[in-house]
Amino acid sequence: MSDAASPARTPDARGPQPVEVALLASVFVVAACGLVYELSAAALSSYLLGDSVLQFSTIIGTYLFAMGVGSWLSRYFDRQLPAHFLRIELMVALIGGALPAILFLANAYVPGAFRLLLYGLVMVVGTLVGLEIPLVMRILKRNIVLKNLVSQVLTFDYLGALAVSVAFPLILVPQLGMIRTGLLFGFMNAAVAVWALWLFRHELRRIGAHALACFLSLAALLAAFVWADHITTLAEDKFYQDRIVFSATSPYQRIVVTRGLLGHRLFLNGNLQFAERDEYRYHEALVHPVMAAQGAPKKVAVLGGGDGMAVREILKYPSVESVTLVELDPNMTRLFTEHETLAALNGHSLSSPKVKIVNTDAFQWLQQPGDMYDVIVVDFPDPTNFAIGKLYTNSFYALLEKRLSASGYAVIQTTSPLVARKSYWTVATTIESVGLRATPYHAHVPSFGEWGYIIASRRPYRMPDALPAGLRFLSPSTLPLMFDFPLDMARVPTEVNRLSNQILVTTYEQEWGKVMAH
Repeated sequence: MSDAASPARTPDARGPQPVEVALLASVFVVAACGLVYELSAAALSSYLLGDSVLQFSTIIGTYLFAMGVGSWLSRYFDRQLPAHFLRIELMVALIGGALPAILFLANAYVPGAFRLLLYGLVMVVGTLVGLEIPLVMRILKRNIVLKNLVSQVLTFDYLGALAVSVAFPLILVPQLGMIRTGLLFGFMNAAVAVWALWLFRHELRRIGAHALACFLSLAALLAAFVWADHITTLAEDKFYQDRIVFSATSPYQRIVVTRGLLGHRLFLNGNLQFAERDEYRYHEALVHPVMAAQGAPKKVAVLGGGDGMAVREILKYPSVESVTLVELDPNMTRLFTEHETLAALNGHSLSSPKVKIVNTDAFQWLQQPGDMYDVIVVDFPDPTNFAIGKLYTNSFYALLEKRLSASGYAVIQTTSPLVARKSYWTVATTIESVGLRATPYHAHVPSFGEWGYIIASRRPYRMPDALPAGLRFLSPSTLPLMFDFPLDMARVPTEVNRLSNQILVTTYEQEWGKVMAH
């Protein structure tokens, strides 16, 4: 059957034909697979490179451009359209399905080539996906008039995109992980090729070669799917150096816990959150300057800090009646409550009857009517992207101020005043913009270097005379030293970080990017 062949009857004179139904179903699958590859590349780039808005924007833009290139190239496919469609499906299946695994391995073994490989793969996969729909439409044109053809193809295309856009963050990645999700949809692309092989078996030349290619592609994808955990381990063992004792992908982040010479270490999206060897320095510095200064805090809130380390320090005060831990990711609080070794690190603090865990977005939680708190500990990751950056804006601190009691203190972990000096003082300026006093201080944590914190309060900060017994780092005599800033960390003029500009994310990327470049 030639490309120009057409039936004698009009579409209105008959019902849908099996070939048409099968190809339209293939459009649904093809659209779903194409979007998975696009989302995988964008999500991985935001995990590994930070700044999610920039990464998603550039990846999606590149992918759409590549699809346009593929659509344009489809004009050069004149004959044997089913054969071309079958070959393209197999190439998309292998390259797109393996994309997450390739990028994970590249980040671990050749990090300098990661960006080039990322955008190169996006261009290749996008171009191939851009070829798919035009070829399907030209094959269907044999039996469907143009008006119905366009509407039906686009309907199935959009439905496939809708289905996967919902399933990807809520079901696929949490249940399968990024690598297996990519391989699963690669397998589905290969299955479409097998279906095309069957549908057009009477038109295809060298059908044996096509069948062998389909078999080998399916076998390779199935083998990779079975061995996906080994691929992940191979990449992450190289990246993290130490042995991985726990790893999980949630809708919000990649959680990895390692164990080595420095004890356990927690990484979120590849960024170190604590090291067992010196985490006590970080958490004692975060919690005790405000808890001891408040006097006798009764109601305390912790925003972030799902590892329970800050809660452990808070519970050292007998006056505390309740601690509300607001952590977005339930996987974090579940891990540090139920995993025996990790729960031991926080002294099983999350199982205390005084502790209430709320798994929700802290920004939304503050917007709701609620209790006032004597102390609020803000322990978020650094502002590497706009999703986290909103938690460092004047809008967030204005909400925080409304939940702080008249004599209360809030403390915010605030990156390094030495490495990211302008970022650090941007937070101080932003806190002051909502009418709160900002009292900066810093501590040396070997795993992080010189690290900064800022106390926010309505009243002037008063240095405490005593601290709880049994601390390993802080003492009343050394506490004042933390509030002294040498010249290379002294205050510099900065702007207010607002939701409308999120200047902090850009500043942070620039300052830490210089360090990573060296």
